[in-house]
Amino acid sequence: MVNVLVVDDDEKFREMISEILEQEGYSVQCFGTGKESIAASKEDLFNVALIDIHLPDMEGTEILSKLRKTKPETVKIIITGNATLDNSIEAANKGVDGYIVKPFDPQKLVDLIKIKLKEQMEELEINEEKVAEYIGMRHEWMTCARPKKRK
Repeated sequence: MVNVLVVDDDEKFREMISEILEQEGYSVQCFGTGKESIAASKEDLFNVALIDIHLPDMEGTEILSKLRKTKPETVKIIITGNATLDNSIEAANKGVDGYIVKPFDPQKLVDLIKIKLKEQMEELEINEEKVAEYIGMRHEWMTCARPKKRK
């Protein structure tokens, strides 16, 4: 199951997003503050984080920074009604994977999430292939490097 973290200070928006994503089969946890969302991210694994840029206790870009350090595999998408060039550049520099401006078509959000999750899975498969290749090479090296026993 895909777990989604929604961080927005607008309760009606959180409810709407939660309903849309749950209809898509996602598990959704919503929070109104950055502090609550950061605490939740330490307890649960989220595949996707939808983050408002302006929150009562911190900027969404601060959450981006923390998630980038502690949960780099989480897809991070900014959703904002206050888009500026400065906050979009700051979000890009802090590792955002997507940026959506309110109001928006909910289907575009769902499509973006699906695209980003597909990219996440492809990256995971590539990493698993690299690990398997490394293990195979290491095994080969170990069997070739063993000294032969003298008779």
